[in-house]
Amino acid sequence: MPRVYNWQIGREMEYPFEAARPLRQAAAVFDINKCIACQTCTMACKTTWTSGRGQEYMFWNNVETKPWGSYPLAWDVRILQMLGPQTWQGDRYTGKTIFEAAPLGEKAIGYLPEDLDYAYPNRGEDEISDASIGQRFYLRLPHDAWFFYLPRICNHCTYPACLGSCPRTAIYKRPEDGIVLVDQERCRGYRECVKNCPYKKVFYNHVTRVAEKCVLCYPAVERGIQPRCMRNCIGKIRTFGFVNTPDKADPENPVDFLVHVRKVALPLLPQLGLEPNVYYIPPVHVGNLDFLRMLFGPGVDNAIAAYRRAMAGEDPELVGVLMLAVSTDRIVHRFRVRDGYAYGYGEDGSELVRVPLKEPVTVRQFYDSLVGAYRYNVT
Repeated sequence: MPRVYNWQIGREMEYPFEAARPLRQAAAVFDINKCIACQTCTMACKTTWTSGRGQEYMFWNNVETKPWGSYPLAWDVRILQMLGPQTWQGDRYTGKTIFEAAPLGEKAIGYLPEDLDYAYPNRGEDEISDASIGQRFYLRLPHDAWFFYLPRICNHCTYPACLGSCPRTAIYKRPEDGIVLVDQERCRGYRECVKNCPYKKVFYNHVTRVAEKCVLCYPAVERGIQPRCMRNCIGKIRTFGFVNTPDKADPENPVDFLVHVRKVALPLLPQLGLEPNVYYIPPVHVGNLDFLRMLFGPGVDNAIAAYRRAMAGEDPELVGVLMLAVSTDRIVHRFRVRDGYAYGYGEDGSELVRVPLKEPVTVRQFYDSLVGAYRYNVT
């Protein structure tokens, strides 16, 4: 196999094709600390893209409760077990990726989910005290019963396993923005993409007999508008834009700022070797950091520390970028923080939005003499 450089694991690795990075790479950052699992993103995507025949089970966007939830069933546990030991030396991954661990004749390790694996989209929802979890998770003070929500979409990876394994070369990465799409006229439904995508974000339509996946709402992105799941996020956890490689990071680009400058946003399972382009700000309330390091790599400790500093008022720039999330339906390409406000700018430099770092609070008098009324119930 050719060798390509993956900056998320700090080394070169094997991949079925030569490296061909797009002109710019569409990317997103999800702040897990603010996700409430309202599933608004899920339903926004579902009603827009997967309401047809053969798509009933497809959730291009879903929100899982970790550590017990998953869709399809046990997708993360199964691929990590197949991969075997995963070791890091500092920021350099010293284990094997799914491409390097592939048996002879295969492009990557993977498995085809069974039909029943897709029958449990809400498995593990909010579960921390189920009897099967064990006695040690009974509520006590201080207690170690914790969970968090993990929203997931296709990662539109730099080195997609779906693309690398398709025998028809029906999957391609758009050179203008890095969005990964399926050419359904070429697809013959062999499901090698379903098998080898470790995140299980490629689906097989049994009616049309071709593969389907998240298209990152590219018709909207082409017009400078954020994807539907992003702009419908009630918790305002999602930042959408374009990410550069670390050597070309732009500190005024919101995604670059979160990923490369403050380094609070981390990839999901970087050890798999796909260089995914959806990043997560890890939850600060989880006591088991080993679990978070398994999910997001060795940068977890620094990311949590940086986030805590921002919430303590020590980093207004980081607060400003987070406040800009879902503050407009347009893609924010640049940002500035000054005079207590965060400003978001479009690609042409025009101001798209400004938000205060602190929401203004008005304290009204208990008795309004103008109308002769009390503002609260009184006896």
